[in-house]
Amino acid sequence: MEIAVNIVTLVFLGALTLYIASAAFSSVRRSAIAARGQQLEDEYLRARIGQVMDERRIERERSELSWNGFRKFEIARKVQEGGGVCSFYLRPHDQKKLPPFKPGQYLTFQLQIPGQTKPVVRCYSLSDSPNHPDYYRCSIKAVPPPRDKPEAPPGLSSNFFHGSLKEGDIIDVKAPGGGFFLDLSKSTPVVLIGGGIGLTPVLSMLNAIVENGSKREVWFFYGVRNSKEHIMKDHFDAIRREHDNVHVCICYSDPEPGEEKGRHYDHGERVSVALFKRLLSSNNYEFYLCGPPPMMNSIVGDLEAWGVPETHIHFEAFGPATVKKTAPVAHPDATAASAASAGIVVSFAKSNITAPWNPDAGSLLEFAEANNVTMDSGCRAGNCGTCITAIKQGEVKYLQDPGAKPEAGSCLACVAVPKGNLVLDA
Repeated sequence: MEIAVNIVTLVFLGALTLYIASAAFSSVRRSAIAARGQQLEDEYLRARIGQVMDERRIERERSELSWNGFRKFEIARKVQEGGGVCSFYLRPHDQKKLPPFKPGQYLTFQLQIPGQTKPVVRCYSLSDSPNHPDYYRCSIKAVPPPRDKPEAPPGLSSNFFHGSLKEGDIIDVKAPGGGFFLDLSKSTPVVLIGGGIGLTPVLSMLNAIVENGSKREVWFFYGVRNSKEHIMKDHFDAIRREHDNVHVCICYSDPEPGEEKGRHYDHGERVSVALFKRLLSSNNYEFYLCGPPPMMNSIVGDLEAWGVPETHIHFEAFGPATVKKTAPVAHPDATAASAASAGIVVSFAKSNITAPWNPDAGSLLEFAEANNVTMDSGCRAGNCGTCITAIKQGEVKYLQDPGAKPEAGSCLACVAVPKGNLVLDA
């Protein structure tokens, strides 16, 4: 009986010892977990504070180093990229520091082209990351005549860059601008889409992501017809090899004989939402795209149909053709009948010209040109601000949201139409 009691006592004492040891271990473990959690929280706070400080420094530098009007730049390097594309490396002629820009933004050029009665203003996207404070880079394609109009002249400014400008030449440049850019402070997954020479702003975004060491999930789609248009192949191959978080997808819509899938390109089709659905795990991405208007219209509409929120679709289009979204937008066609019956009249005060508004003209800029009124212009998509014009009387509405709305009392003529009788200071 005594032995049995002793055994029970020993078992009890052993269990008690194990319980106490287990409790002590659990306490130590909880303390270790809490300490690790605090360490991770401290590391996150330090990283976030560093990020905020970097953002403030960049904004301060952008404000301090930026400039008004046009500044002289020297073409330091001119590099042929193939596919009719040439990269121009630009350094400030005064050798002062350059302000940082946001990846996706563009430069506005004022070009002195022989045979033109006034300077030609054009916008070209920056094609490299902002991490190079000694130069800006724009990659420009020499635009040929339209396929359906081979007798038409080629692109005026792009061919001037290619054929006339050389290393050492001086050109006039405005500070970087534009509302189409990637927020580098975010870590949300992104899809970058470039079609043809629309590659350049999303290439700037891609380079910024990889050079900053970001680990955010990135899908990069580059659409061209075939290898004749495929530029910077080695660069994209290197990114594919060196960055596991970046998925590079090269799409050839019309491969040449001998071009192999898996070697020259990844997908033998156009860039499309149907392709995204096959490759992406969901639609929970932010989409940034730039390319030819047909591609842009198709992808934007299909992204909306896929349920992607409008706030997650970012795009840029230069030129008269703009992206038509499924959401209602102001458009002259929608009010053509009422405009005609109301007898809207547009007056250009400086030119002393008055004419009945014709909705078929498209925009106030095109209407002015049709009536021999000279107005400065650049991007023709509401981004560069070159066509800003004072309103002396009346109001306008916009065919699409401009990159940055002008101050009250002015309008961007390239994307504006009159609401009623209008007098412009032009």
